[in-house]
Amino acid sequence: METFLANPTILLVTPEVTYLPKGMGDIADNLSAKAGGLADVSATLISALFEQGADIHVALPDYRNMFGAGIAPLQIKKLDAIRRKMPAERIHLAEDRAFFYLNQVYSNYGHENGKISLAFQREVINNIIPRVQPDLIHCNDWMTGLIPAMARQQEIPCLFTIHNIHTVQHPLHYIEDRGIDAASFWQHLFYDHFPSGYEQARENNLVDFLVSGVFAAHFVNTVSETFLWEIVDGQHGFVKESLRRELAGKYEAGCAAGIINAPDASFDPASDRRLKFKYDADTHVEGKSENKRALQRALGLIENEHAPLLFWPSRMDVIQKGCQLLAHILYDVVSRYWDQQLQVVFVADGEFKKYFREINWRHNLLERVALCDFDENLSHLAYGASDFVLMPSLFEPCGLPQMIGPIYGSLPVAHDTGGIHDTVVHLNVDREEGNGFLFETFDPSGLSWAIDEAMRFFNLPSLVKAKEITRIMCESKAAFNHSVTARRYMDLYEKMLERPLIND
Repeated sequence: METFLANPTILLVTPEVTYLPKGMGDIADNLSAKAGGLADVSATLISALFEQGADIHVALPDYRNMFGAGIAPLQIKKLDAIRRKMPAERIHLAEDRAFFYLNQVYSNYGHENGKISLAFQREVINNIIPRVQPDLIHCNDWMTGLIPAMARQQEIPCLFTIHNIHTVQHPLHYIEDRGIDAASFWQHLFYDHFPSGYEQARENNLVDFLVSGVFAAHFVNTVSETFLWEIVDGQHGFVKESLRRELAGKYEAGCAAGIINAPDASFDPASDRRLKFKYDADTHVEGKSENKRALQRALGLIENEHAPLLFWPSRMDVIQKGCQLLAHILYDVVSRYWDQQLQVVFVADGEFKKYFREINWRHNLLERVALCDFDENLSHLAYGASDFVLMPSLFEPCGLPQMIGPIYGSLPVAHDTGGIHDTVVHLNVDREEGNGFLFETFDPSGLSWAIDEAMRFFNLPSLVKAKEITRIMCESKAAFNHSVTARRYMDLYEKMLERPLIND
């Protein structure tokens, strides 16, 4: 007699998600809680798996207050589309007052985040996993970092994804006092000091949530291959040695990978409602000119559709984003291309903004440099209007602007690091390859050189330039999308399970 195998059951455990289907009783309509890219990746992966018939389940905190709030029309469309694909019983909301009344996914107080994480993991370990009986568990970030230890003990394959290297630490007795019976899997957690036994582990020996996830999981991934290697190679001093060591162990064992995130599908110049003029790869010349004039008019810049326009899309953070490099050369760059009326538009928040304001006023650059607080509508318009996107990051686990920019025909000028290295290739017009301009030495001169490279491209004959931008826009739309990202996760699931997700 022929035996038919059911599709393997996947449980995705995440503290945030952009959208989920209807079916959770009175709060079903607005299951959206987002703090960053993890929410988009989770939502897209769930949708892609269901489209192909996989048996996917989701564990999510019951953010009652947030789930009751209104959502944007775009999210409503997403909800309507996915509801037709996903049965309600596959969504499992963890119940606890710790997150019932939150207005955002993470608290501004680290200790509170620890309590929220433990409440969520307690419900997943004690109630959701026994109910779902998954064949594979996919955990995300430190908020789920204890679950891989339980999965290891129960011999359930577990993938642990690192989106952010933030972590918290608590002693085992505090974890157990919060309702998680860790006695059966304590030896699979990672401690500050190696314990000789369970009793020693319980007392004043901190458990690191993020490193525990790496230590116990059967497979680990970060959000870019190069950032994973940079950590393993010890290139980032801000990464704890314990995390580096455990990731290196997984890497050397062939149990670590990098999977690039993708921009939200709303970043598409052909359908972006925030643009003044929609366009695609074939109509980008006219479209970008119209949007450039609209942006210049709105910000009080010199109105000139032929002026090169550089866009700064990231928060002004001197630790990661490299805004101090641009501050050193801003006046010099604007002066160097003064006759071409080069312009720089910032749509970003951050402490460093005051220094750019001082430079702007001191050198009277108000018609050439615009400093704007972050605004989603203005950010989209800037992608559509700009010629180049500035990303001189010291490090970048993944990054999205360097992928969004080329989709809009705005080429990245970026430091060659992390996720940028995996998504940007230095442009070579003669070979018709590449999509941006990379500099290797992290200093003002390196950034200045890359801007000069970008300007050499900008000043090419219009037909040559237009042909290259058309190619780049088409290639970027095909490469930087959630379907590609989801497919890589699905391949990893199948590798871990040693069987297909969908059985014929």
